[in-house]
Amino acid sequence: MNHTDQAFQEILKTSPYKPMKAKVVRAHKYTEHEKFFRIELDGKKELGHAPGQFVQVSLFGQGEAPISICSSPTQKGSFDLTVRRIPGGVMTPAIHALEAGSVLGIRGPFGNAFPLDKMHGNNILIVAGGLGIVPLRSLINYILDKRKDFGEVQILLGCKTPKDMLFGDEVAQWQKRADIKFNCTVDKADPDWKGNVGLITSLIPGVTLSPKQTYAVVVGPPIMYKFVIGELLKKGIPEHQIVVSLERKMKCGLGKCGHCQIRSVYVCQCGPVFTFEQLKEMEGECHEGECHVKA
Repeated sequence: MNHTDQAFQEILKTSPYKPMKAKVVRAHKYTEHEKFFRIELDGKKELGHAPGQFVQVSLFGQGEAPISICSSPTQKGSFDLTVRRIPGGVMTPAIHALEAGSVLGIRGPFGNAFPLDKMHGNNILIVAGGLGIVPLRSLINYILDKRKDFGEVQILLGCKTPKDMLFGDEVAQWQKRADIKFNCTVDKADPDWKGNVGLITSLIPGVTLSPKQTYAVVVGPPIMYKFVIGELLKKGIPEHQIVVSLERKMKCGLGKCGHCQIRSVYVCQCGPVFTFEQLKEMEGECHEGECHVKA
């Protein structure tokens, strides 16, 4: 091997384009469409992520897909992913076929994170709609593990139906905790459902908070953002303290391919986490169906 080949091999060892070898240590289905995976990196290395970031999951011969990390960095030795199977897709059905012991590739973590440094010491209002609970689980578990670092914590969760609820055992524990306030609603109830029925926006008027001391974190389907943010603004929460995560199809994760680009903004690098104040500045650069948020 000549000097050039040796140099190239050294670059490959630390290249962000080269997947790290990992394996599935736990897998189970939550719903008909969502499956949970606990992942360990080869050598049990730490991923080193922060709540709100994502990874690129690769399978040999299939490709890559961006997946939000749903575990807190306080969880050592492994990290969690929850994947929705997309009908007609290639990668998500292939990922769903993985079981404990399966090998996969991981690149990342990528993107920015929820602004924990600014959120410390403040009250936190978390609004999760549907699959939005996946990246928010990382933040929720971080806050609960660091509970003394935050003020009042309120969690609002919305689902289409009770059977669509993810992390049911954890949700039950959140409901029992005395140090947080939790409320949940479903769009359509079944005969066993005893809770609220209605859109998640119906829960916000009943929330009592100190707006200047509150950070609101909102993640959910695109249509939800406009209406939830409108309700939060009515509560007086400052625009720079309303935080959302955008849905974009990341490709390289490094701001190189332009796949997630919204004109001058590379969501995989500048996001996926933005404040509403930042979104308003991007309003002229976003197109409907691209950033999914209309200021």
